[in-house]
Amino acid sequence: MYKDESHYLDLFQVTRQGLEELVWAGIKEGGSYCDLFFESTTYHELLLRDGIVSSGGFHVDHGVGIRVLKGDRTGYAYSESTDAKAMAEAVKAAALIAAGGPEPTLATGRTQPQRSEDGLGRDQRSARQQAWQECDRYPIGQDWREAEARAFVPYMERLQRAISAKDPRVHKVIISLSDQVSDILMFNSLGELTFDTRPMGTIAASIVFVQDGRIENKTVSRSYRSGVEMLTDDLLGEIASEAVKGVDERFAAKRPKGGRMPVVMGAGASGILLHEAMGHAFEADFNRKGQSIFSGRIGERVCREEISIVDDGTIQGNRGSVNYDDEGVPGQKTFMVRDGILESYLHDRISATHFGVAPTGNGRRESFRYAPIPRMRATYMLGGNSTREDIIASVKKGIYVDQFSNGQVQIGEGDFTFFVKSGFLIEDGRLTMPVKDINIIGNGPQALADIVAVGNDPKVDEGAWTCGKGQNCPVSCGIPTVLVDSLTVGGE
Repeated sequence: MYKDESHYLDLFQVTRQGLEELVWAGIKEGGSYCDLFFESTTYHELLLRDGIVSSGGFHVDHGVGIRVLKGDRTGYAYSESTDAKAMAEAVKAAALIAAGGPEPTLATGRTQPQRSEDGLGRDQRSARQQAWQECDRYPIGQDWREAEARAFVPYMERLQRAISAKDPRVHKVIISLSDQVSDILMFNSLGELTFDTRPMGTIAASIVFVQDGRIENKTVSRSYRSGVEMLTDDLLGEIASEAVKGVDERFAAKRPKGGRMPVVMGAGASGILLHEAMGHAFEADFNRKGQSIFSGRIGERVCREEISIVDDGTIQGNRGSVNYDDEGVPGQKTFMVRDGILESYLHDRISATHFGVAPTGNGRRESFRYAPIPRMRATYMLGGNSTREDIIASVKKGIYVDQFSNGQVQIGEGDFTFFVKSGFLIEDGRLTMPVKDINIIGNGPQALADIVAVGNDPKVDEGAWTCGKGQNCPVSCGIPTVLVDSLTVGGE
């Protein structure tokens, strides 16, 4: 969502001239580039337990992060105040940290930021803002900040009752609802001014099932860059239905024999393996430092021609989407792998300069307290030509998995292990015994190369995925049904 430029300038009590003076102060201290990231975020949280609101929270985060680059050295400082004195101290601190690095390598286009009243003529600025609004990926119908928390309680109560009514084994239901809205303003020594308002709403249901003294747990969540309008009857029904789906199989599941075998990954949430085992290895900071197994492999074939892998910041309302990343680079759709060929890493401004390419809009940060680094947005594989049924039918003995948790990945070697929350044995081309308590173990690049069939059912999961890489960022992941020829299954 976009508001008028004046809204953001007034919110942070700054002017364009003041912004230019700040970044020039960073350059004067020896930097080659300086940028400013202003943020004002409002958070709300509600928790419904046993039909009662047991906790709630509200807080506001407000401040500015200032980055100064000199060669390969980064100076970063932040202030929780945007008054002139506090920001002057922060920019000086960032410049001092960056001082002493090698000669500047980041191309800035000029050595001093343009110092004009607004940088563009009135007509140019109006045309640019109109263009921004036309590509808005998360317009807000009703702002979370304008709604009272108590207005959401009836919706949460209805969801709890709907879940409880669907299965007599439901013992406990906990509903959580959280929302945040961030006003963001960015300016840099290239003279680029960008801004937007980012909403996020997340609702989750955690359910405890009891059968014959045994307990099973399940959590279902949905998260969107949207306003209050996301809380529809359709969403309530969808979450309630998914909450009890597959519970029979969970109680019947057993731990199978382990070993090397074909693994079919179900569409949607299995994309977390794509994100963790492969996506991180495509992030450009790891490749710039030579830490990724994919370092130096741009233009090489890394998998079958049928496979294309995308990181996308343009999906309407998606949790990982960005109008602009946290460096002011427009959100975009980036093919990491196209038709089996490694085409691009995921770049922020630093890595893009190092590789001599354009940034891909992947410079992201948790908040103004953190410097941006290359991060994924919505990472998924495009669909292929096979049906889910044909893929399963092609496997004589193997395993089908559709939900993972607790993954661990070694970026340098590409080795991974994931705990499987639910799945089935595949015997003679049919799903048979439900399975649980197993690990899937493999190597990311090798698993990518060993994908021998890709389904025509691509799905981006809409759960509340959060990626941790020293700092947390909201992301999404997805995949069609795929068949990996051979992975290690840790079982009996």
